[in-house]
Amino acid sequence: MQIVEVLSHADKKAFLLLPVRLYKNEKNWIRPLDMDIESVFNPAENKYFRHGECTRWILKDNTGLPIGRVAAFFDKRTAKANDQPTGGMGFFECIDNQEAANILFDTCKSWLQEKGMEAMDGPINFGDRDRWWGLLVDGYYEPNYQMPYNFSYYEQLFTNYSFKEYFRQYTYHRTVEAPLPENYALKADRLSKDPNYVFKHLDKKEIEKFAEDFRYIFNKAWAKHTGVKEMPKTQAMNVMKQLKPILDEEIIWYAYYKDEPVAFFIMIPEVNQIFKHLNGKLKGRWDILAKLKFLYHKYTGSCKKMFGVAFGVIPEFQGRGLEGAIVVAAGKKIQPMGRYTEFEMNWIGDFNPKMMHVAESAGGQIRKTHITYRFLFDQNKPFVRMKTIE
Repeated sequence: MQIVEVLSHADKKAFLLLPVRLYKNEKNWIRPLDMDIESVFNPAENKYFRHGECTRWILKDNTGLPIGRVAAFFDKRTAKANDQPTGGMGFFECIDNQEAANILFDTCKSWLQEKGMEAMDGPINFGDRDRWWGLLVDGYYEPNYQMPYNFSYYEQLFTNYSFKEYFRQYTYHRTVEAPLPENYALKADRLSKDPNYVFKHLDKKEIEKFAEDFRYIFNKAWAKHTGVKEMPKTQAMNVMKQLKPILDEEIIWYAYYKDEPVAFFIMIPEVNQIFKHLNGKLKGRWDILAKLKFLYHKYTGSCKKMFGVAFGVIPEFQGRGLEGAIVVAAGKKIQPMGRYTEFEMNWIGDFNPKMMHVAESAGGQIRKTHITYRFLFDQNKPFVRMKTIE
């Protein structure tokens, strides 16, 4: 077997096409958009290159056929926010062969050690945690947009190498038509009668205002979490611009108390239900055809699932029933529309019991489980799991 750093156009193409060959008989696998994968490795598009480095490799068998791939990276800003400098590895794909997997893992380890790292998390993203993060170990349904889907044998490949579970990420699911639990709805109803609270959905005509409200809540509710940086104004606006082509105003909700933004519940149509028809193409010479397919499926109702992008309540208002009140307000608008039948919320870590309680109180049930592993280069060093958020 031979490990080759991805530098040439041919190797970049092989990196993209390897999973297409591996998953050709997996009915629930959805090919990611090529441009989404390549943007991770493009310094002009990925802001993480400003403070970090990244590279990737292809593993070939003795005939030259690609049988594995992987990437390694680190972010100087967050690498030292751990008990030891920690980098990452991700975009792992491999045949069911421990020797091949070990070569990929060893390559990442050696490269990261050269960069001063003492551990690696994986499989993760060289970017934000809401994308390409974690190893799927339970719930082999169709993946949501930019969420990992992998073979079940990958779990054994990781654990055999001595990766240890750092934390779990849950995807919660519920049907849109199912009523909210009675106690949950009653608490929410009491709070919603307080005239100081106002609940409203996004209006594209005021998208800059809503982007700033999103940033305000995010920074108060999330920036304190390990590995999450405060969001600048330009980034918040960029998030809204990126979502704009698929935004459905009536499923993005905010709560205000005396005109202060205090909570958001951000949902979007689950676009993988559309992208699965595009075979990874939405750019280049296939652009026109792909866009026509996208528009066709968008406006003919192919997408029946809503996807929870983010849910946040500023600390001063947590535990008051606001979590339920904003869900109830959204439900009163969304359920009669009939456009959506399912709802899933990604990325609720087992280190965040409050958010798990919110999802379960709203009738959500765990449907998918991803694991983020950590591998300490010094195996004699005590392993510490992700700290629970109090």
